[in-house]
Amino acid sequence: MIVDNGIADAGERNERVLLGLRSGRLSRRSFLSGSAAGLGALGLSGCVTSDDMRAEAAKLYGPVPSEKFPIPAVDVNKINPKYFRQKVRYDTKEAPGTIIIDPANYYVYRVEGDGYATRYGANVSRPGFLWSGEVYVGRKAEWPVWTPPKEMMARQPEARQYAGGMPGGLDNPLGARVLYLYKNGVYTVYTIYSTSDPETIGNGITSGCTGLLSQDMIDLYSRTPVKTKVVMLPA
Repeated sequence: MIVDNGIADAGERNERVLLGLRSGRLSRRSFLSGSAAGLGALGLSGCVTSDDMRAEAAKLYGPVPSEKFPIPAVDVNKINPKYFRQKVRYDTKEAPGTIIIDPANYYVYRVEGDGYATRYGANVSRPGFLWSGEVYVGRKAEWPVWTPPKEMMARQPEARQYAGGMPGGLDNPLGARVLYLYKNGVYTVYTIYSTSDPETIGNGITSGCTGLLSQDMIDLYSRTPVKTKVVMLPA
């Protein structure tokens, strides 16, 4: 069962983004404020330095020019190496493919089976907007349209320019990929989305959603079918 702490109504929970317009453009940071690949071998070896991990991460988080909107490289120096994608030991009774979000430690796990999982660093809900429970991926989208809820438009008139939806792109708060989370056939207004801001990883800044670096989200998205179970652990 989802626990929402009764902070705001469902409309306001829908990302709870705050518009930050810089020269007419939406600020990802303002949005967040309101609202077995990669380093597996290194992660399991236990005999590497942070410099080794950053060197490998620079390859993992390089630019993605083949996307509809080319994604720039991540500045890995702005991320604690423990948040780099890696394959780790992870004991769970959940079936392979299940996504487990650990907000207390800023991690998202994709269960791989045989006692392992792919672990991604994440940003999570800020205090007051934490929830826990079991949901599932009800739908997914690439370069999704973002539409501010009516409650936001009432509070922030500048948001009305996106009443018809903000097209997908690098400035769109949902980024390159998004997994929409459902419960009993109803959209919970929570998502797992992509961000290009490395400084958000390892922080509680959203209003119920969970963000991964774009390169990580593309990886998770490609391996996550609709109906995948998602477990949000208590914080």
